Amino acid sequence: MSKSTDETPDAVLHQHEFSGKYIEVDGIKTFVLDKGSGEAVVCIHGVPTSSFLYRKVVERLAGKGYRAIAIDLPGLGLSARPKNFSYEFRNFAQFLIKAIDQLGVIKFHLIVHDLGGPIGFALAANHLPRIASLTILNTWIDVVKFEKPLVMRPFEKKVLGEAELAMVTHTTWPTMFSKMGVNNAGLIPKEEQEAYVDLLKKEDNGRAFLRIMRSFPDTEEDREICYKAVKQVPYPVQAIWGKDDPALTYERYGEEIKKVAGLKEVTLLPSKHFLQEEVYEEIAELVDKQAKMRNG
Repeated sequence: MSKSTDETPDAVLHQHEFSGKYIEVDGIKTFVLDKGSGEAVVCIHGVPTSSFLYRKVVERLAGKGYRAIAIDLPGLGLSARPKNFSYEFRNFAQFLIKAIDQLGVIKFHLIVHDLGGPIGFALAANHLPRIASLTILNTWIDVVKFEKPLVMRPFEKKVLGEAELAMVTHTTWPTMFSKMGVNNAGLIPKEEQEAYVDLLKKEDNGRAFLRIMRSFPDTEEDREICYKAVKQVPYPVQAIWGKDDPALTYERYGEEIKKVAGLKEVTLLPSKHFLQEEVYEEIAELVDKQAKMRNG
């Protein structure tokens, strides 16, 4: 059983929105968590999440003396969901660097997760001198060989995807959250778990999310862009993995990143895919440690 509070999902979302701000990027209303001061750390989320997944990491990093930033991608979270936006990873990368510029950030540490991996890799590959360090959380880098987890595959298909999305509700989501996301869902308030559903669907009922799911990078050119972000780069790279992730397993995807990036080791933490929910203190500590080693 998940612990409960006197809050509702609406109250959780209101507090989340109140803790951030909106900027406009290429005419798109964009939600940003932006806390603290000091060296900037930019956190990139994937699907089906938003900056909400990073809320605890952002708080911890701000407490450690960083300016922690998490930006909702168009089509997800509290950002707008324009029909004429290209929901593919290179366009997301271009969008994010414009948002980062608008926030007045020049050089920054980068954290990526899930689809935010390929997006962040594309961003870094095109702006290598601006990256201070790269932290990789459960994601993938060989986009040609990547296979969507079984639970996500229906979203690729028209009609089937719409039907599957309709089945994601406050009632069904906690089961998926527990099986795929975290080891100890009971420690996370039910209202916070349910907030993920509302942030996914919002006013378009998740149509932008479905477009994203049908636009994953998969060409050899896309792969080379991702590899460029971790091979012989002028900044330190580390990988942190929720070792119990049943979808993006360490054995396949963590080892793949370890090999491509030439890492001596990957830090394994006791969580599943949404490790930012459970081991946020450890993530913030490892980002801080890498930043200080670089500066030292």
